[in-house]
Amino acid sequence: MRPITFRCEATLPLAPEVIAGQILDLTRWPEFGGYGPLPGIRSAEFEAHLPEVVGTRIRVTNRDGSSHVEEVIEWNPDRRVRLRMSHFSAPLSRLATEFVETWEFERNGDETRVTRSFELHPKGRATRPVVWLTPLLLRRAVARHLRQMRNPT
Repeated sequence: MRPITFRCEATLPLAPEVIAGQILDLTRWPEFGGYGPLPGIRSAEFEAHLPEVVGTRIRVTNRDGSSHVEEVIEWNPDRRVRLRMSHFSAPLSRLATEFVETWEFERNGDETRVTRSFELHPKGRATRPVVWLTPLLLRRAVARHLRQMRNPT
């Protein structure tokens, strides 16, 4: 079954390597505040932190008590980083198998164009309509997160 996809873009006054470094700075993960009923992140901790980064696994606990695991599946900090979200707690575990997030970086002078794209994989045809609604909230949460990265408080 084809995944449900969407993307968000922003221009940040940071080098790609700095942005990628923020992805591994788990103290920053609670800055992702969610949107509406989509929960923000309460905490993130390494389950496995590998020197080569690929294969690093991060246990995420959301503000509503739900959780999932994010695994780095591609690490090229000057161009592209990919994370696979899986091991969702209920109710998401009943709806989707995994989400894949790709961060792509395009340097332009002192700024970097960041594209965050998502592939949401529903469990089946019956769950696809519910998972299809997720981007409506997640897109807003990601756009807000990118604005925060541009203008840290």
